[in-house]
Amino acid sequence: MTVWLVVGGVVQVGLVLLLAPLFEGLMRKLVRARIHSREGPPIWQPYYDLFKLLVKEDTQPAAGWVYLLPSVLCLASVLTASLLVPLFGRGILGEQGDAILFIYLMAASVAAVVLAGAMSGSPYSSVGFAREIMMTLTVEPVLIMALITAAIDAGSLDLGAMAAWHSAHGPSLSMLIAAFALLLSVQAQVGKLPFDVPEADQEIMGGPFIELSGPKLALFKWAFWAKQLVLAALLVQVFVPWPTFTLGLAGSAALGAALCALVALVKVLVVVVVVAVVDAVNPRLRLDQAMAYFVAVIFVAGIGLILAFVGT
Repeated sequence: MTVWLVVGGVVQVGLVLLLAPLFEGLMRKLVRARIHSREGPPIWQPYYDLFKLLVKEDTQPAAGWVYLLPSVLCLASVLTASLLVPLFGRGILGEQGDAILFIYLMAASVAAVVLAGAMSGSPYSSVGFAREIMMTLTVEPVLIMALITAAIDAGSLDLGAMAAWHSAHGPSLSMLIAAFALLLSVQAQVGKLPFDVPEADQEIMGGPFIELSGPKLALFKWAFWAKQLVLAALLVQVFVPWPTFTLGLAGSAALGAALCALVALVKVLVVVVVVAVVDAVNPRLRLDQAMAYFVAVIFVAGIGLILAFVGT
């Protein structure tokens, strides 16, 4: 078990760190650029951006090492959350954490953004982190309700157990509704158009990130790209685990886990493409429009939760 935790954890965190910028580069080149009828940047551009920021001189409005903490906390929270998602047919930390911990870690990544904005002292940053809080209060309930729906159906808070149960029992109406609601919320969770109101470059010039540069900005960008991959993996492995989840639970353990992860990443790429298409074809919503949208999404997620309680 210890070997599985160490090796599996290193592999999964490495995959998230390496593939998150790659997926972003693919979406920029093959989706957004095509939709906008332009050539687009190279697929490897996100890696170039990260490298440039990591070696860039780091300026900061607040003195001391404490100002580095929000960016480190944001990326660390997302990477730890990734270890709970059953990418290999089971969660690496499945016995040490569950859906409640996953929700806390996602919330911690948002709290890090708010903390970074609060520490900068810029009025634009203040508006940005205030918007981030408002968006979180409307988006986070969708994730919570979707996971509760899955937990009720599976009789467990363990994400791997949820995925295994739903893979064995097939689709249910409550789970399909929860999956749909979660898909509708991913766009806002990762700060993509039309829900990037906390950053809104044309309005508040980056919001919470206006005073960030160098390595700290690189870590935040990396965390947001990784968060997109983690949430997409949660959606396809827990809510839509068919037909490949059991590959990681049967036959050769290593081969099954590898096949499960490979197919899961293909499904993740499909979700990321959907997010990129929506990002490319929609203008930014006003804050009140975004709030009204997520009230409707919460209502949809609530229907799924009610159906789970009645056993549908």
